[in-house]
Amino acid sequence: GIVVKLSHFQKVMQKGESLYAESGISFPKLSQYALKACLSGLEFACGIPGTLGGAIVMNAGTQEGEIVDVLASVTIMDLDGNVKEHPKNLLEFGYRSSRLPEGIIVGALLKLKPASPEEIRARMDASLNHRRKTQPLELPNAGCIFKNPVGNSAGRMIDELQLKGRRIGNAQVSEKHANFIVNRGKATASDVLALIDEIRGRVKREKGIDLVLEVKIVGEDKQSD
Repeated sequence: GIVVKLSHFQKVMQKGESLYAESGISFPKLSQYALKACLSGLEFACGIPGTLGGAIVMNAGTQEGEIVDVLASVTIMDLDGNVKEHPKNLLEFGYRSSRLPEGIIVGALLKLKPASPEEIRARMDASLNHRRKTQPLELPNAGCIFKNPVGNSAGRMIDELQLKGRRIGNAQVSEKHANFIVNRGKATASDVLALIDEIRGRVKREKGIDLVLEVKIVGEDKQSD
């Protein structure tokens, strides 16, 4: 396989009340661009790490919204080098998931709404303050590890099993939010995967629920798929 780096794909163009953004731009940076353009709809993105392309693949979001809410179309280059715009209504999105045509996301058109910068900034500040209070932003992490089961909370179940603070090597279940695994120093992928397996095993045995990964595992031996 190959790894395609899209860090130079960072252009953003305003088209009326819409933004066309290339896939390599960071999600928080894009939310700042929308703020400057007085366009609302991306406030939830201001604290989500990663790129627009990654956000589309994962249908990234928070309780305040997700990328599919503002997505109008996705531009994808297929494996033969052909570039095509795909309207959202012809694509499939779910909770932290998507089914997209095979290829590379090169950009997306986002349909937003006009609003005052004061309104947008207030919503962004509220979102960031909530994240700071509830998530371990002070330590390296990959965001939520597991998807929330229907009608339940992965973090709450892990907390109920008193796994907050559980550590393997330098990988630790966050003491602030149990659905986060933080790097306390030089954690390896093996440390993180072992901790994931332990958590899933405990939740399965004691709660009868199979936790599904929200993060994507690349390489290693994928034993946690």
